[in-house]
Amino acid sequence: MARPRLLVTRRVTEDVAARASEEFDAVLPDHDLDADETLATIAAQRSDAVFMGPRARLTAAHIAALPASVRILANPSAGFDHMDVAAAKARGIVVTNTPDVLTDCTADMAFLLILAACRRAGEYNAIMQAGWGTPYGFPDLLGIRASNRTLGIVGLGRIGRAVARRAAGFGMRVLYTDRTRLPAELEAGAEFVPDLAALLPRCEILSLHAPGGGQGPLMTAETFALLPRGAVFVNAARGSLVDEDALIAALRSGQLFAAGLDVYRNEPQVDRRLTELPNVFLTPHVASATRETRKAMGFRALDNIAAVLGGKPALDPV
Repeated sequence: MARPRLLVTRRVTEDVAARASEEFDAVLPDHDLDADETLATIAAQRSDAVFMGPRARLTAAHIAALPASVRILANPSAGFDHMDVAAAKARGIVVTNTPDVLTDCTADMAFLLILAACRRAGEYNAIMQAGWGTPYGFPDLLGIRASNRTLGIVGLGRIGRAVARRAAGFGMRVLYTDRTRLPAELEAGAEFVPDLAALLPRCEILSLHAPGGGQGPLMTAETFALLPRGAVFVNAARGSLVDEDALIAALRSGQLFAAGLDVYRNEPQVDRRLTELPNVFLTPHVASATRETRKAMGFRALDNIAAVLGGKPALDPV
């Protein structure tokens, strides 16, 4: 019996590639495919399933051009804003993601960004990489203490709640806003604030954990101005949530003490003005980049593919 045909549109870890080859008639590229390459390879292979990647941005037009053989588009990540989900569903194509397996790693990264921004880790590292050589005195290179501060979280979903749990270990007071208030057992002591405008003036540290794809950025010149002067801003969610011109202005003016960023509006072409600011700690969208999590993400995507092609419901339908 012929094995189901799978196109993997991105480079993956060895263990994910090995499983894909073992269970499927798999095409595994040596580079991340874009949308046109993806369509051409699907047409040649007559793929039954597609293991997606962010470079393969499938618009409604791309999805309309997919052959009838394609039954599932599986994302090995929580996000799915690189494809037109409604267009896929309209064609009867299942779309899945992996919302649970990267929660802890992303929360760890968000907390790394919080600590690094508060404690000027980027500046300290630059000094050491340059060989140090100059002693610093009592009033020099002062950061701010992260512990016992008020942390505001925008979006208390899985990752937001994991950040809140970590914040408890630092004695932080946690406030959050979301579209609706969570049940008390999920809040775990966090205080609900009905809207962003009411939340921001109370936040010494702000961390974004909302999905992207909305009507414009959440953080603009107006919303940054609502934060207390000297606040710390962290984003490990989506670059589209932030007006980077406004962020840079807030960092330059001292409205923000510092920022920690893992995501950007125009990835991977980061705004060079951000790299020139000493009070920004930057990482290249690597919140899920641990061996354990990337394996789990890939395997969960393959689990979804196996389920759908085996005539069962998807484990993580979008």
